[in-house]
Amino acid sequence: MRKKLLAIAAGAAATPALAQTPPAPAFDVAAARARIAPVLEKAYPHLDAIYKDIHAHPELGFQETRTAALLAEEMRQLGFTVTTGIGETGIVAIYKNGDGPIILVRTELDALPMEEKTGLSYASRVQQTANGSSTFVAHSCGHDLHMAWWLGTATTLVEMKDRWSGTLMFVGQPAEELGTGARAMLDDGLFTRWPKPDFAFAAHVMPLPTGLVIVKDGVVSSASDAIDISFNGVGAHGSMPDKGIDPIMMGSRFVTDVQSVISREKDPKAFGVITVGSFVAGTVGNIIPDRADLKLTLRSYDDATRKLLVEGVERTARSVTDMARAPAPVITHQGGTAAVVNTTDLAQKAATMLKTAFGSEAIFVPASEAGGNASEDYSELVKAGIASVFFAIGGLDPALFAKAQADKTAIPVNHSPFFAPVPEASIKRGAEVLTLAALMALAQPGAGQ
Repeated sequence: MRKKLLAIAAGAAATPALAQTPPAPAFDVAAARARIAPVLEKAYPHLDAIYKDIHAHPELGFQETRTAALLAEEMRQLGFTVTTGIGETGIVAIYKNGDGPIILVRTELDALPMEEKTGLSYASRVQQTANGSSTFVAHSCGHDLHMAWWLGTATTLVEMKDRWSGTLMFVGQPAEELGTGARAMLDDGLFTRWPKPDFAFAAHVMPLPTGLVIVKDGVVSSASDAIDISFNGVGAHGSMPDKGIDPIMMGSRFVTDVQSVISREKDPKAFGVITVGSFVAGTVGNIIPDRADLKLTLRSYDDATRKLLVEGVERTARSVTDMARAPAPVITHQGGTAAVVNTTDLAQKAATMLKTAFGSEAIFVPASEAGGNASEDYSELVKAGIASVFFAIGGLDPALFAKAQADKTAIPVNHSPFFAPVPEASIKRGAEVLTLAALMALAQPGAGQ
């Protein structure tokens, strides 16, 4: 989907028609925007300071203690009832304002194990321990931005509480990059200790110009499965391969053969990817090692393809060891999450509403278009049976974006060490989108007029 979005942003593709979407929601979008703008303008200096603080002090999944404490205190100051330590380091903030729907707004808390190279004055130089080793940590995905617009949304909705009735459930989720944080919160009672929401909203900054808002019907992001495989052989001298069982041969054969699952078993029309991202074995050239460790990521959209890929990986690994007369492989599923799927009716209503608010900067992508290849464990919350929309929001300087398009040069994307969204325009637009979405869902007939 990213190529499609880039084409739209560059003016190379027409904005999909919204003629079939439902009528605008039962609140005055222009009046709501008129209330939202001054609130965000007043709040922005504080939001900017919070954003740069979090950016400079990132934390890895399930280590987000400072981040969670900071956000929890901010939400308490706004009048939310806050519970911390949900799913280890997650937070749940509740604001009740009379009868009405329960609206969930979610942000992620964690950062990535990588070194930032943006050169920003507030760039991260933090290091933490991951998998037993010290690593640089950076908010190169944009979760720091998400936290800022999450706070901005909470601030605005509290300020506008005379315009709506219901309950806000603001969730700060840990370990999105690990793909296990949402499940950890659910297992810790997210929807049993608190009522299950009626509607849910989340958003992600994208390498697109600031101002752009994308609403995708249907599949938004892919399912993800992380699998580790260890091939155990028999070590020997490099000159005596007949005296050992070479795990590098097994791993190499697996890397090649497993792609036949994609090319010969998967439906060609279905999206599916199997990538071996890590292959570690041996120490020197004249020793056949006794073990090779591989790490894989699998991506798909639908449950049938997801099952096919997982079973294909396992079967191929076992076949390789059988051929080598080696012990069975050790296959470990490190985690996985389903595809994020936007609720059709709600996505279409949101697209119509945002089109009213932002004109051509709001883009609706129909379900017939492919979703994105990346993954998001926000899907675990949606699978609980909640009507939901996951938005994509541009975060790059429009002039720099246009120049890169014209020069055909690469644009730093999420997870690049050079990824650097524009703070003010991105935070204000993200907060406005989420505020409008919440007001749309909260709106009762005649409310907000």
